[in-house]
Amino acid sequence: MAQCTAVIDIGSNSMRMAVFQKTSRFAFHIVHEVKSSVRLAQNAYKNDGYLQNDAMDRASKAIEEFLLVASSFKARKILCVATSALRDAPNKSDFIQRIQREHSLSIKVIDGDKEAYLGGIACANLLPKMDAIGVDVGGGSSEFVLLSNGNILQTVSLNIGTVRLKELFMDNDDVEGAISYIDEALKSLPFQSTQTLIGIGGTFRALSHGVMKKENYPLRKLHGFTTSNLTFKSFCDSILEATPKKLKSLNIKPDRFDTIKSGTLIFLRILNYLAPKTLVCSGAGVREGLFLSDLLRNSGHKLPANYNPSVRYLLDTHAIHSNHGVECSSLLKRIFDLTCTHLQLNPSWRTELVIAAKLLPIGLGVHYYAYQKHGHYLAMNGLDYGLTHSQIALISHLLLFKKGVGSTELIPKNSYTALLPEPKKLDALHALLWLSHILLASRANAGNFNVLFENNELIIESPHLYLAQEQLKNIVLPKNLTVKLI
Repeated sequence: MAQCTAVIDIGSNSMRMAVFQKTSRFAFHIVHEVKSSVRLAQNAYKNDGYLQNDAMDRASKAIEEFLLVASSFKARKILCVATSALRDAPNKSDFIQRIQREHSLSIKVIDGDKEAYLGGIACANLLPKMDAIGVDVGGGSSEFVLLSNGNILQTVSLNIGTVRLKELFMDNDDVEGAISYIDEALKSLPFQSTQTLIGIGGTFRALSHGVMKKENYPLRKLHGFTTSNLTFKSFCDSILEATPKKLKSLNIKPDRFDTIKSGTLIFLRILNYLAPKTLVCSGAGVREGLFLSDLLRNSGHKLPANYNPSVRYLLDTHAIHSNHGVECSSLLKRIFDLTCTHLQLNPSWRTELVIAAKLLPIGLGVHYYAYQKHGHYLAMNGLDYGLTHSQIALISHLLLFKKGVGSTELIPKNSYTALLPEPKKLDALHALLWLSHILLASRANAGNFNVLFENNELIIESPHLYLAQEQLKNIVLPKNLTVKLI
């Protein structure tokens, strides 16, 4: 088994562990996740921050089984951090020593700035580059990170969290007191507005999941889900007014019933204060940030430029016997650059085309027959990081193919049409991708091809085009493009 690292995040409300498996130097994927709602901070805020015995017992039992899971994956390294509940607890050393004694596990208690920084590492590396403020509302505190084009500029931690608010205010139906407490804390933020807010952590994921269900969103992916401030706030208002039965109908899971309203209230006040126009959900947070901080410790906590760990993971895992995708991408770049203006294609689509070309062989790692469908499925589910949902939908859809059929005819019914380019452009992109594939039917080197574009005609010259000539009839070309093979 490839090298695995287990990362444990002990929060005020939940304790989670993710097991990451490396497939090459910087490529990885998650092979297992486990969560336990241990409520470590339960009743702590009513008792001057002291962790209660029942809560510590639950946490110890969960850690014992977490470690069994990590052992089953032969994890070579176990990283464990604790956040607000433990850093605030006067008796934290008792708990830390107990876990070390009972389970031989070292817990590192991190401060709020470090917690915000780890969330920032995850967003900066695993979401598309953007200028935004990341917000992670946890059980005891909320962390803020200012991001600019993949760089972390500033971190802030405030003592406003779901469990803290619940115990201090919401359990007493003191909503106005909670609002005043949150608003007073927000005054200390060094930034007052943002165009884009990235939501990190379980509370935002739970709310985003509800919005996706309500809107009948076409992709089942939380990471990278984008919505408007207005849509999100409307859903939050519904949460605050909901009974437990109504919460279930809003797709909130029962294990969040006791804290979702306090978390929702915190987010509403943050949205009111920062007034973003766009909200982006990050499925990656402290655990991914901790893993990346270890993985990228010698490179400034940044992945290499233009490197996508999800693409590399798919290639490492499913395209190990073929270099065909790399050759296709090389040839496709030249074809696209020559024809994109004539076909009125957005130059930015070159990125998606190149990735799709590289991923052409991944379906073969499952089974040769219907490898296009396998590739489509793998891309749709395995492309998680560094791409927008529109990019993921386009890349994945381009991998579908049927002889003599255009791309728009292959779109599954009631699916992701809204995320794709208009039909004419989609068909043209699809034609260019699969043209590069059939031109390399003999598995020749892309460097052996001369490519010219004259008078609406794409001229391909190579000594290895006999098989391609036969297969060219299978491609549905744009009406204003002809291909001549020499």
